[in-house]
Amino acid sequence: MNLVFRLAWRNLWRHPRRTWLTIGAMMFSNMLLVFMISLQFGMYGLMIDNSLQAFTGHMQIQAPGYKDDQRMRQTIADIVPLSVSLRRELGSDDIAARASAFALVSSDERSYGIAVFGVEPAYEVNVSTIPGLIGEGRFLGDNAAAEIVIGAGLARNLRVKLGAELTLLGSGRDGSFAAAVVTIVGIFDSGLAEIDRSIVEIPLGLFQDVFYMQGAGHQVVINAPVIDDVAELQIRVNALLPAGQELVVHDWDALQPGLKQAIRADISSSFFMYGILVILVAFSVLNTQLMSVLERTHEFGIVMALGLTPGRLAWLVLLETAIMGVLGLLLGALLGALVTYYFSINGFAYPGMAELAAKFNLPARFFPQITVLTLLIGPIVVYLFTMLSALYPALRLHRLHPVEAMRAV
Repeated sequence: MNLVFRLAWRNLWRHPRRTWLTIGAMMFSNMLLVFMISLQFGMYGLMIDNSLQAFTGHMQIQAPGYKDDQRMRQTIADIVPLSVSLRRELGSDDIAARASAFALVSSDERSYGIAVFGVEPAYEVNVSTIPGLIGEGRFLGDNAAAEIVIGAGLARNLRVKLGAELTLLGSGRDGSFAAAVVTIVGIFDSGLAEIDRSIVEIPLGLFQDVFYMQGAGHQVVINAPVIDDVAELQIRVNALLPAGQELVVHDWDALQPGLKQAIRADISSSFFMYGILVILVAFSVLNTQLMSVLERTHEFGIVMALGLTPGRLAWLVLLETAIMGVLGLLLGALLGALVTYYFSINGFAYPGMAELAAKFNLPARFFPQITVLTLLIGPIVVYLFTMLSALYPALRLHRLHPVEAMRAV
């Protein structure tokens, strides 16, 4: 084995320029794959967090069936004490109670049907990005004040400005008539037309009075420190639910199933492009090894005439490829890790991204997420394909006849 390895090593450096070009192609592709996959997974984390923190949260406590059929009477009793208890037990302020209803909102000129959400002003900022998207005015203050924040799209449709009064008309929890006059104290611009024209927020205390909730609500929104902690946090939340109520805890996948599907679709398209890169590298290795075999046809004929079997020669060619593959894997993964680590500290920004990110309350820089998976999956795939590409030159030796090979020049 030691002799075969020494022969393989010597054969590689017969043409050092060609060997280094092949190893360099593998190094570059491995470095690029490590960085791009790490950046992609880092962007997925950012995409999930910002999609969920816009309004949904990482998980929600609801009454059974409320997720699929949002009826006014499917409520959580004493929702504010429940949120207070969870904040105390979990040691986190990223928990907020909400209530929701559909109502008619009217200005002096127009009326529109919208979704009204009652929120805890002091804690909503921890579970939603809407408070940070206020373009005019401020977010809600007093929990019982007759205030409202609306989207920029709805403000245009109603032809109202900051400080205008709106009338809310709806149906209370008990089926009675619900009405209130509220003052616009803030106008937010999320960049999403559907949210900006269809959602308004008022203080939870006011919501409960207007819609006769009797202290009840519909959702307790909870955010985890990081997305990877959601599963563990969901178990803890389930254990803290009051025994007398039938409540369920839905994670972000149940609340927004389309988000994971979008990520899977993006992964499929991205891995198609990565596959093209890997195949190009494999063809580069195939070309190198095929040229190496053809150049040594005369030499192979001589050693076969001396009794060396084609299988041993094929093993030699595969070992040469394996050595190049290992060098490309280790050096490429190392360079990829260094590049990714640098950008994981300093961030990676696309040109012109700062203004767009500020508009949507997103960070201007993306941070790659380097893990064992993102570090090794690309280089390992490249290595496997390089070994596959060496099979043809190796198997070609089985059809080699010693006499004909020795005649080759």
